Amino acid sequence: MLCAVESGLVQGLLLLSYPLHPPRKPEQLRTKHLAHLRNPSLFVHGTRDPFGTAEEMERALRLIPAKTGLLMVDGAGHDLDFRKGTAGQELIEKIVSALQEFTEREPKTSSDPSSFR
Repeated sequence: MLCAVESGLVQGLLLLSYPLHPPRKPEQLRTKHLAHLRNPSLFVHGTRDPFGTAEEMERALRLIPAKTGLLMVDGAGHDLDFRKGTAGQELIEKIVSALQEFTEREPKTSSDPSSFR
């Protein structure tokens, strides 16, 4: 939320499991500030995250006027399954790779969030 007010604090954001709303309460969205975010932002989100569905995340990213990207982690919950040993290391490598690709890519419109699946 701070970067939505003071975008000059950082050059970009990597957001892991951003909570769009409390579990089982999709009517309590935490997205109002996203329309003011001016920093390139890469989101990493599990397909089983109770804090937001993939579709809700894609809708939220369209609110952001800056460049956005979305890396969906199949079968992962809010913890992104980091505790699964080798799978955790593979996920870290996938996130680093997606972040490198994201930072090298030309900006896209927020109406078309890039996907790193």
